[in-house]
Formats: sequence, structure tokens, C-alpha cells
Amino acid sequence: MTDFAPAYIETYQNGLFADKIKQAYEILSSCELCPRKCNVDRVSGEKGVCKTGEKAVVSSFNPHFGEEEPLVGKNGSGTIFFTHCNLLCNFCQNYDISHLGHGEEISNEQLAGIMLHLQNSGCHNINFVTPSHVVLQILAATEIAAKNGLSVPLVYNTGGYDSVETLDILEGIIDIYMPDFKFWDPQIAKAVCNAEDYPEVARKVLTKMHRQVGDLVIDRSGIAQRGILLRHLVLPSGLAGTRELMRFIAREISINTYVNIMPQYRPCGRADEISELSVYLSQKDYKMALEAAKAEGIERLDSRRRRFMIF
Repeated sequence: MTDFAPAYIETYQNGLFADKIKQAYEILSSCELCPRKCNVDRVSGEKGVCKTGEKAVVSSFNPHFGEEEPLVGKNGSGTIFFTHCNLLCNFCQNYDISHLGHGEEISNEQLAGIMLHLQNSGCHNINFVTPSHVVLQILAATEIAAKNGLSVPLVYNTGGYDSVETLDILEGIIDIYMPDFKFWDPQIAKAVCNAEDYPEVARKVLTKMHRQVGDLVIDRSGIAQRGILLRHLVLPSGLAGTRELMRFIAREISINTYVNIMPQYRPCGRADEISELSVYLSQKDYKMALEAAKAEGIERLDSRRRRFMIF
């Protein structure tokens, strides 16, 4: 048996959810939940970049076995895929969800029910996929679910374009932060997702997350309990800036950061708008990315075999 308890359990027992929900609700009325700072009144139904109002929209939920090894275990990671996105990369592999908006609007009570269903299905965690624009709804649903027996870790699976002020609200709620660090070059970020400040934002986000939860802690059965699990999608022609990015992680975050260097890039969505992104990732580019990470001292790499075609 383990003595580990998710962070939100103590937050719930201490009666701290109400204040966090209030803070998020107030932000939503002139929304600055993320760096886009659309300042729309989502409470009244106005929508900004993320095209989401007061209620969350969910495209699917299920035990997922394609995630990183410490999340999957034997019974899968309980993924909840939120519709829409605040980053909107032009090559998104979930383009129908993030850009086209396929999904169903649900209440906070329904979201809590999904969380409990996934736990009761044996999932080792609740994995919020693309959560940056639905923080209020996650907070409200987690309070309901905690009251009704939720007891597995929460995973915040984000593109890395978050507000540090919003992350402050999430402290004591999220156990495992799983951010992407997508691009090092501001011009690449501008071209791909119209977010020239992405590299700067991501650096601040990683620093904040690590201060909250530290390096990834894995129990004796191999299941993640708390900490950061970083993802980095390798792009063709070195466009992601892997070497510089890994250097930052090693020197400014932690040499013990658990990193998944991902080889599954393929041109999706509007990727052909940028010629370098209109091709599949080469084996050479992926190998160079792995070597760059190791050269910078990053050795805690996800080793699970990925089922993707690399040309």
C-alpha cells in the first residue's frame, strides 16, 4: 500500500476549492486564462480564440494506452479530450477537435461523472487533454468528484501556452503537469500558431510547474504520482529547436526532468502552408533530436516503443 494522496484531496478537505473556483470564474468574465488574453465575457457566452463559453466541450473520453509508460500502467490513462484549443498549431494531429470543434458541450456535473467513471474503470489517473481554456470547469468538476470519491492523480496535459497566474490557481489541484515544449524560435511559433511569445511563455510555465510539483515521482509499480512529464514533438529540419530547448531544461529546470521526445510528426491540418512541415519526419531528424537531448544531459527519456511510421 502507498501513503500517496492526490493534492486535490487535501485542498478539498481544507475547504479551499471555493476560493479557487471564484478566482477562475472572475477571470472568465473578461477572460485572461491564457496568454491570448481575449478579454471576452465567457460567462455571458462570448467566445475568443478557444471558441469556448461557460461550459466545457468534450470530444471523447476513454482509458488510453498510447500515453507514456508511467501514465498507462496496466489499465490505461483516463483521458478526457477537450474540444477547441488556445494554441491552434496549423499541423495539429487532432485538427477536427482543436480547429473544427467536434465535441459535445457538458455540465460540470457531467464532467465529474466522467472522471469517476474513468476511475471506476481502473484508470491510474485522470488525464485532461488540452485543458488550458477550461480551468474553471475542471476545478468545479474536481470538487464534485472529490466529494464523491475521486482519488487518482490529475494530469494537466497542455500545449504549454498557459498563464502563470492560472497555474497559481491550479496549485494544490494538479498532481502531474504534462506540458509540451514545442518551439524554441519565436518566428517558428508565430508561423505555426500565431504565438510569437510561445517560447518565452513556455519557459515561464515550466519553471512554475516545476516549483509546484518537482521532478516526476513514480511508485514501485511504475505509475506516476506527481511531478512534470515533458513532451517534445520533433519537427522536420530541426524546426523545433530541440538542442536549445533541451539545454534550457537541463540547466534551468532539472537534469532529472522526465522527457518524451516524440517521433510521430506527420503533416496534418494546414501543415502544407509551411513547406518544411509538409513532409514526414525522417529517421535522421529523430535520431539527431535524441542525441541532442543526451548531449545536454537529459537521460530520463521515455523508452516506450511508439507505434508510428517514421520515414
